[in-house]
Amino acid sequence: MLSTALIVFREVLEASLIVSIVLAASKGVAGRGWWVAGGLVCGIVGAGLLAIFADALSNLASGLGQELFNAAVMFVAVVMLAWHSIWMSSHSREMARQISAVGKAVATGSKPLIGLSVVVGAAVLREGAEAVLFLYGVLVSSPGETLQMLVGGLIGLVGGVSLGFGMYAGLLQIPIKKLFAVTNALIVLLAAGMASQCVGFLISAGVAPTWGDVVWDSSWLLDETSIAGKMLHALVGYTARPAGSQIVVYLLTFGVIVGLSKIASTRQHTS
Repeated sequence: MLSTALIVFREVLEASLIVSIVLAASKGVAGRGWWVAGGLVCGIVGAGLLAIFADALSNLASGLGQELFNAAVMFVAVVMLAWHSIWMSSHSREMARQISAVGKAVATGSKPLIGLSVVVGAAVLREGAEAVLFLYGVLVSSPGETLQMLVGGLIGLVGGVSLGFGMYAGLLQIPIKKLFAVTNALIVLLAAGMASQCVGFLISAGVAPTWGDVVWDSSWLLDETSIAGKMLHALVGYTARPAGSQIVVYLLTFGVIVGLSKIASTRQHTS
């Protein structure tokens, strides 16, 4: 039961942290709740379907289907996060000045609502699939522990959601003028971390170069599978044993998003 609770807690926590950042970053955007909820539902349904067809997926592409699928999910999430970050940079003044009327202020069709839904769905899909596959494996290997597994899974679910909600509540305590800057910074780090994870999956599939298998090993200081390591993995893309190409892609993604966001912000101030 304890192992089940811990695994589910870690997976739910990572998804919850991403959802909380997205919700805080889109505070005041009319209709954002429905789009985020839609992404959440789609992610859960997708995780269930992925678990059902896990064997077939894993056998695709010479047994590399799972890694390629995970890489595709990460890539889509990175694109959506980058889009949202750049959009925030070009609309933050209106949102901070007229937060109650942001729906009218940006009613030009450029609101990143679809992007929010996709990012949430991708996060829940990836983490939910890992949790479901783990629970399925426990159920098959230990059929007599179904009740303990369900109790442990429920404990992990409640714990992960609670911490995610706590982070969301904490972000909302930040003044509006500072909130968008803080959440935008978190989104950039999320995107860079997911881009690095995408490369990690491609390396596992043998379709991307490593440029150095292990540049450093900080697992002695902070294990990536620990609770703190999992949180940093979700928030800033922490990897205890990164390959060189993962580091390069992380820095490149970070630099591109920050650069484009500054261009968008400059255009906003001059318009």
